[in-house]
Amino acid sequence: MRIGDLASRTGVSVRSLRYYEEQGLLASSRTSSGQRVYEPAAIQRVDLVQQLFGAGLSSRTIAQLLPCVDLGQATAESFALLVSERDRITAQLAGLEAARDRLDEVIEYTLNPSGTHCRAPRDATEASTQAA
Repeated sequence: MRIGDLASRTGVSVRSLRYYEEQGLLASSRTSSGQRVYEPAAIQRVDLVQQLFGAGLSSRTIAQLLPCVDLGQATAESFALLVSERDRITAQLAGLEAARDRLDEVIEYTLNPSGTHCRAPRDATEASTQAA
């Protein structure tokens, strides 16, 4: 498939796909006219790269981890990196859960005894007036 097709099927811009290639995260072959052509498996590769970017990994780190994905095995160094990134994501998830729980507490706090929501101030001026 061509780069525009891959972009359309993954929701990733053509520019990003070119960047992925520059960083060694994605491979293509070229037609005789120089156009990029991707194997069908490129869709899953792009999805994985997007997921790892979304989890906060850098392109350099992703490039270091992709051989583990491709070969199904890791060196001691890449295994340590996998564990380190997994632990970082786990800590990030714990922080997000704590923030969500705190927001739940605030939401619950804003409920009045009749079970209806308190009216939130419309802007900062109204909020400061109500606080005084």
